[in-house]
Amino acid sequence: MLRVGLTGGIGSGKSEVARLLAARGALVVDSDALAREVVAPGTAGLAAVVEAFGPDYLDAHGALDRPRLARLVFQDPQARERLNAVVHPLVGAAAAERLAQAPEDAIVVHDVPLLVETGMTPLFDVVVVVDTDRETQLERLVAQRGMTRQDAEARIDAQATREERLAAADHVIRNDGSLRELEEQVARLWQILTNDPDERATLA
Repeated sequence: MLRVGLTGGIGSGKSEVARLLAARGALVVDSDALAREVVAPGTAGLAAVVEAFGPDYLDAHGALDRPRLARLVFQDPQARERLNAVVHPLVGAAAAERLAQAPEDAIVVHDVPLLVETGMTPLFDVVVVVDTDRETQLERLVAQRGMTRQDAEARIDAQATREERLAAADHVIRNDGSLRELEEQVARLWQILTNDPDERATLA
């Protein structure tokens, strides 16, 4: 089994890279999806979040009011640490369950937005960073996700710097061009990942 850590700043296009790798046969473990699962209505995770932040962060249906909580944690580092202390262990346990079910010869791609921030890089055989410049990130967040520029900047600033992510990378995929260019880079990465360990050693 080959464990690949995939990360990138918000708006970098990391999810598209994960999708392209899945289409080629990778088993993708999506940390964002798991983070939603572990705080779904009726879970112990949601109860723990309510205990930490109060019932005001539930919506009218009893589900987590994610936009409201996001506004808080991306402006308040202490609140973000409090949320991470609740959610990250639950996500880790859920990811371990997925991993236990994977075939021995699987290429498992862990899609982890905060891989660098949480010090998880030693857990992976290969770390792949999807990289783009800050202005492109801002444009995508405003145009595609409807954020204000101020909110988008707060989200970017709450994550590791571009330089920190690049320093942790074994392989970098640049995503400030066309979809075809992105697909070509993913194809090359997949070729390397499916080759022998000596070939993968050239990633760094």
